[in-house]
Amino acid sequence: MATVENNITIFGEEIIDQSAIDQIKRCVSEEDIGVLTADAHYGYNHPIGGAVAYKKHVSLSGVGFDIGCGNKAVRTNVLAQDVKIARVMDQIVKNIGFGVGRPNPKRVDHPVIDHIAKAEFKPQRELRKLAAEQLGTVGSGNHFIDLFEDEEGYLWIGVHFGSRGFGHKTASGFISLSQGLGFTDKAKESAMDGPPILFDINSEIGQDYIAAMALAGEYAYAGRDVVVDYVLEILGAQATETVHNHHNFAWFERHQGEDYWVVRKGCTPAFPGQKGFIGANMFDNSVIIEGVESELSVLGLYSTVHGAGRVLSRRAAAGKTKWIRDAKGVKRKTVVKPGIVDFDAVQARMKAKGIELRGAGADEAPEAYKKLEDVLKYQGNTIRVLHTLKPLGVAMAGDDVYDPYKE
Repeated sequence: MATVENNITIFGEEIIDQSAIDQIKRCVSEEDIGVLTADAHYGYNHPIGGAVAYKKHVSLSGVGFDIGCGNKAVRTNVLAQDVKIARVMDQIVKNIGFGVGRPNPKRVDHPVIDHIAKAEFKPQRELRKLAAEQLGTVGSGNHFIDLFEDEEGYLWIGVHFGSRGFGHKTASGFISLSQGLGFTDKAKESAMDGPPILFDINSEIGQDYIAAMALAGEYAYAGRDVVVDYVLEILGAQATETVHNHHNFAWFERHQGEDYWVVRKGCTPAFPGQKGFIGANMFDNSVIIEGVESELSVLGLYSTVHGAGRVLSRRAAAGKTKWIRDAKGVKRKTVVKPGIVDFDAVQARMKAKGIELRGAGADEAPEAYKKLEDVLKYQGNTIRVLHTLKPLGVAMAGDDVYDPYKE
């Protein structure tokens, strides 16, 4: 179920690439605590599906570029059988921005924009316009808006995305600062296997990062709230249950009798009684889980998976692609070498199962991911499943959409 070596706990070691295991070991010192969840895979300086409790540092690499990326799910008061799913999915993709870091078709007013205008970390104030334009947009990659049916027939809305360009530029700015450059300067790119970028929590840059990260997290929460509220409006429905978590973030927490800054990258916090929404892939069932108190939960820093975890890289699934500007200056994706996924066949399977798919591409095909039910078994008695959600509608950015803010 889990292996424990020194101060690192690994769930499902046999289904995790060695590269991710090596990476978490480089992130953890003797005074820290590390965890890999069963959906873990190789990331930038810090594995996705990796959590680290730091005594004296906060990790920019552990939070990542998409600060505050997370999931929100709501159970509605309407039955799935009473909803025209295809019509709702058409409304979703027509009225909500996907990918390209593009503006929301419908401008949204929200208090978080005023908070950005008065940001404690002053360079973030300059990002107010970008943040306002993108509030409530979803992005690309594996970010989505989905409709589900639970075991009682009720319709659920589930979304996955983060802080968009605001968070990406905040993270990029702090990478530049870590290299002695200005916030708006272009940072020197480090290797994927480079050491994590850590800030001493008592330093000026550490305190600035914590404040800036918190604001980006607030923005991400606001964006998911805006999107879910809009889908509820389309449905003419109300939420009867809400589950909402970041899974790319750092929190000040107490573990095993001591205080730490705990960074989770692609990890869902799962303290006893805390609920989480975990998406599988566009084809299989997703779940609502709840954290459970156990000895294994303690070792795992009360952290669980945030998804099924990739088994195929985007390039392996979709092939080698290149973005080229056309005559009008628009970036278009060109396939240089085909991948191993037949996306036409994927779309046919989706249609046969009655799932309304909007957008997506071969890199998000079900076969690019592990099976969520298998992954969850490796988490043992740290969580329990409360609801199983059958996919009815899936909306993602198309694979021809360029998005500079995905991670």
